[in-house]
Amino acid sequence: MKRIVITGALGHIGSRLIRELPAMFPGAEIVMVDNLSTQRYCSLFNLPSQGRYRFLEADVLEADLPGIFLGADVVIHLAAITDAAGTVDIPERLEKVNLVGTERVAQACIATASPLVSVSTTSVYGVSSSVLDESCSVEDLQPQSVYARFKLKAEQRLAELGQAHNLDFVTCRFGTIFGVSPGMRFHTAVNKFVWQACLDVPLTVWRTALNQQRPYLELGDAIGALLFILRQRLFDRRVYNVVTANATVGEIIEYIRPHVTRLQIDYVDSPIMNQLSYAVSSDKFRSLGFEFTGSLPAEILATIRLLCPDHR
Repeated sequence: MKRIVITGALGHIGSRLIRELPAMFPGAEIVMVDNLSTQRYCSLFNLPSQGRYRFLEADVLEADLPGIFLGADVVIHLAAITDAAGTVDIPERLEKVNLVGTERVAQACIATASPLVSVSTTSVYGVSSSVLDESCSVEDLQPQSVYARFKLKAEQRLAELGQAHNLDFVTCRFGTIFGVSPGMRFHTAVNKFVWQACLDVPLTVWRTALNQQRPYLELGDAIGALLFILRQRLFDRRVYNVVTANATVGEIIEYIRPHVTRLQIDYVDSPIMNQLSYAVSSDKFRSLGFEFTGSLPAEILATIRLLCPDHR
């Protein structure tokens, strides 16, 4: 590949992806598109010297995307609002960014004949006593947050565009991301718990959620999956779950406890936004030859060492 465009390039996933691409695709131009709404300027610091980088401060809702995508061998669409809990009251904004933004990216890919990698979420699933996969029934697709509902609608819109306009794309349903990157965030379960533990802030845990199972994705596995897709040119218009492990809140806490001996936990009985418990299978993606190597305990320890190397 000679030209790779990444939207949302400075975020938690993108800031690590842009550092891995030069080694995999030497000489490729890496076009980083980000509106800097989260001010993660640090994601641009100390980029690998061998990379051919071009940064564009641009918003996918307003930019001339066909002009940016022209000549791209692939577009990796990471631009999104991902803070489900913090965006409950702004559904219109979520719709614009996560649905309309995705459609604008897809239309620009159609106009420039650029293959598209679109990142969705396993939050599109609903409660289930069995392990869910991509062939689940419509009844099992029950997104409980506004964020996840618009992500599911974006998936459906891509499928329509693929059929109507021969758009080559692949959709990855990522588990909740955890792990270290220059642009990492701390608003989701694993990273947030580690942050609070390192600052001696009590972890607030809803009793009803303690044993609920949810899918998680180690950042290295996320980057590996994206690179695997690019190497294989896997633009087959299908949906793939990408999950390192299914784990409960209780398990996550126990992975933190040995490294932060002053760990404090406040158990509360308040309801939570999403009380679903479900596990997700990545067997379909594994069957293509991809191997997950990430580890919840290992990456939790790596994050603790980054935030508070002397904390006990």
